[in-house]
Amino acid sequence: MQETKLQMLSWANRFNICCFLDNHQYDLPHHSMECLVGVGVIDVFEPGLDFFDSLKRFNANCNDWIFGHFSYDCKNYIETLGSSHPDSIGFPDAFLFVPEVVLQLTDDSLTIGIFEGEASSIFKEIITEETQNAPVPKVDLTPRIDKQTYLDRIGQLKRHIQRGNCYEINFCQEFYNDHAVVDFVQVYKALRDVSPNPFSAYYRLNDKYLACASPERYVKKVGNNIISQPIKGTAPRDHFNSLVDEANKLMLSETEKERSENVMIVDLVRNDLGKICQEGSVQVDELMSVYSFPNVHQMISTISGRLADNVGIAEVLQATFPMGSMTGAPKKRVMELIEQYEGSKRGIYSGTVGYIAPNKDFDFNVVIRSIMYNSANKYLSYQVGSGITFFSDAEKEYEECLLKAEAITGVLRGA
Repeated sequence: MQETKLQMLSWANRFNICCFLDNHQYDLPHHSMECLVGVGVIDVFEPGLDFFDSLKRFNANCNDWIFGHFSYDCKNYIETLGSSHPDSIGFPDAFLFVPEVVLQLTDDSLTIGIFEGEASSIFKEIITEETQNAPVPKVDLTPRIDKQTYLDRIGQLKRHIQRGNCYEINFCQEFYNDHAVVDFVQVYKALRDVSPNPFSAYYRLNDKYLACASPERYVKKVGNNIISQPIKGTAPRDHFNSLVDEANKLMLSETEKERSENVMIVDLVRNDLGKICQEGSVQVDELMSVYSFPNVHQMISTISGRLADNVGIAEVLQATFPMGSMTGAPKKRVMELIEQYEGSKRGIYSGTVGYIAPNKDFDFNVVIRSIMYNSANKYLSYQVGSGITFFSDAEKEYEECLLKAEAITGVLRGA
């Protein structure tokens, strides 16, 4: 299967626009598909002034697969917000496309859906695709804000919490290189080798690229049921000492700071889903469960509900975006503070990539643990953050950021 996936990836990258979604054989609750790929373009949605009305029309008039993304800055269509920070990657606020070809890979079959032409010829192209690995050249990265500035800003944010301006805030920082020359497929391959996660994605939009190794789901819709699975709480893995590894996992489940952070986001997601779900249907199916991934343990909760009539992707976005795990609470106020204290525009980072099926079911991730690249201006970057609460220790928050980025930094160091 892995060789087939790599052939599918290599073939998909022939297209200027492609979206490769990979589960990495995780058998988790609410599993969707092992690997789903859309390439080429029949039709596109790009936001206008009437963002949500045009999105509703596009979705309603399309009975085909839709792939694409919504960036963090779609917040500006929901609230009266903006961003003046630099954005050298340049993904649009939103982009959805109806693909020419859809590939669906399961444990024992590859299904090819094609707009025109013969599926057999595409199959031959895929299975004869060469998948040789090439080393990723070392890329030196510069922090957008230095460590001392980061620590100072954590102190300032904690004072906002003490004054009651917010309860929890997700604060992020960027590391970048503005003269990087890389083969981005090889970057993604290296990242998936060291950090295979259930909501991984390789996403290309002309000269803009995303290599995503996300463990987090934003929202999934099946029929009139919807779930959201926010992550709040991170602890390191220890692959050399199983006792230490289990101790780290236990510590995560018992740490007051991590638990309070998770509960706050669960309450926020419950409130968001309550805007679009049938009264009394929103419930917490799973509270603060700890899951183990290759590089970290994560605390995950699952919130579900039954959607009200005529609720689609546009209404879900209006009610729930950006995801609470990447903002904090209360959402609008912390987004204002994010703009005030962060040094970079988030762009596609902490946005979402995913698909809408022909029957209007959908599944979207949270874009974290990701590398972004613009091949035209040679700008490469990643962003990483953590949740700041009253109990936060600035040094530990900085260390958590480095832990979350460990796989990325290893790839970009050529390790």
